Amino acid sequence: MGTWNKPPNKSPWEKGQQPPDIDELLSNLQEKFKIGLPKKGGMLLLIIVAIVIWFSTGIFIVDPEEQAVIKRFGEITDVVGPGPHYHLPSPIETVQIAPVTAVRRLEIGFRTIQVGPPAKYRRVIKESLMLTGDENIIDVQFIVQYRISELENYLYSLTNPDETVKSAAESAMREVVGDTTVTEALTAGKGIIEDTTAQLLQKTMNSYKGGIKIVNVKLQDVHPPDAVKDAFKDVVSAREDKEKMINEAEGYRNNIVPKSRGEAAQIINNAKAYSKEKVLVALGESERFNLIYEEYKNAKEITRDRILLETMAAILPKVKKVIADKGVGGSVLPLLPLGGLSMDSLTK
Repeated sequence: MGTWNKPPNKSPWEKGQQPPDIDELLSNLQEKFKIGLPKKGGMLLLIIVAIVIWFSTGIFIVDPEEQAVIKRFGEITDVVGPGPHYHLPSPIETVQIAPVTAVRRLEIGFRTIQVGPPAKYRRVIKESLMLTGDENIIDVQFIVQYRISELENYLYSLTNPDETVKSAAESAMREVVGDTTVTEALTAGKGIIEDTTAQLLQKTMNSYKGGIKIVNVKLQDVHPPDAVKDAFKDVVSAREDKEKMINEAEGYRNNIVPKSRGEAAQIINNAKAYSKEKVLVALGESERFNLIYEEYKNAKEITRDRILLETMAAILPKVKKVIADKGVGGSVLPLLPLGGLSMDSLTK
């Protein structure tokens, strides 16, 4: 981007117009009013009008995005902001106006031939080829954006601000890339390179007292030289596949480990519940046994017979059982097998 071109002054005269010629203006006044002034008085009037017009040329206007530097006999006397202002007419004082809010853009390693679309670029190899910290050559194309922070220093501390910033930016980028490996420069290290270069470039501009504020440094394209570009692409692809597989494994691990921990916790809880259940059942059985034992002590015969009958009923549920009193019938078993009789046998 080239330097801006701005007229040294803005006057209240309309665009394309020039201040009127003094001699012509005085002649018109004399013809218009036809005043027969004495020769001495007429010259005085002419001088007064000429002085008024001369002083009026010191009026100038500064736009909202601009600032102006006023110099008196070549020495800076003031820096003014937007609005109407006045300076003593030339050659006593001169004014220089520049836009201070506009962001300027410099291209390093390439040049834009056609904005497009589609855009067309031209590579500048002598600016873009750089050596990394692990002794690999890469092609770095980037842009620098800056604006004016101090107009006085910007105008008079640097002979060619754009060229100075471009050279300093290229030097800063080479220094940062020289401390970076080729893998970092081609992959995840681009953001760090941009930030570090911007900080280093700003430090350089401050040392020059150039009145420049670096807005940002942005990498446009970083790639290996054409001769080894395909090999580098294969290496980068392999690294990306490696990272992808690692991420997938981490994802599987993050999925399976919590699931396994959940299942383990469930098994432990089930075991604890089973253990508690068995303990409670055993305590209940023990308490029941103790209660039966207490009853047994109060009526041993009855309790024993009851336990026998309940046990027989439990172990022989489908067997026909006959209960006979030992005091009845003597040696003959008084048994009436009603269960084996049928209506047919009774009628015969």
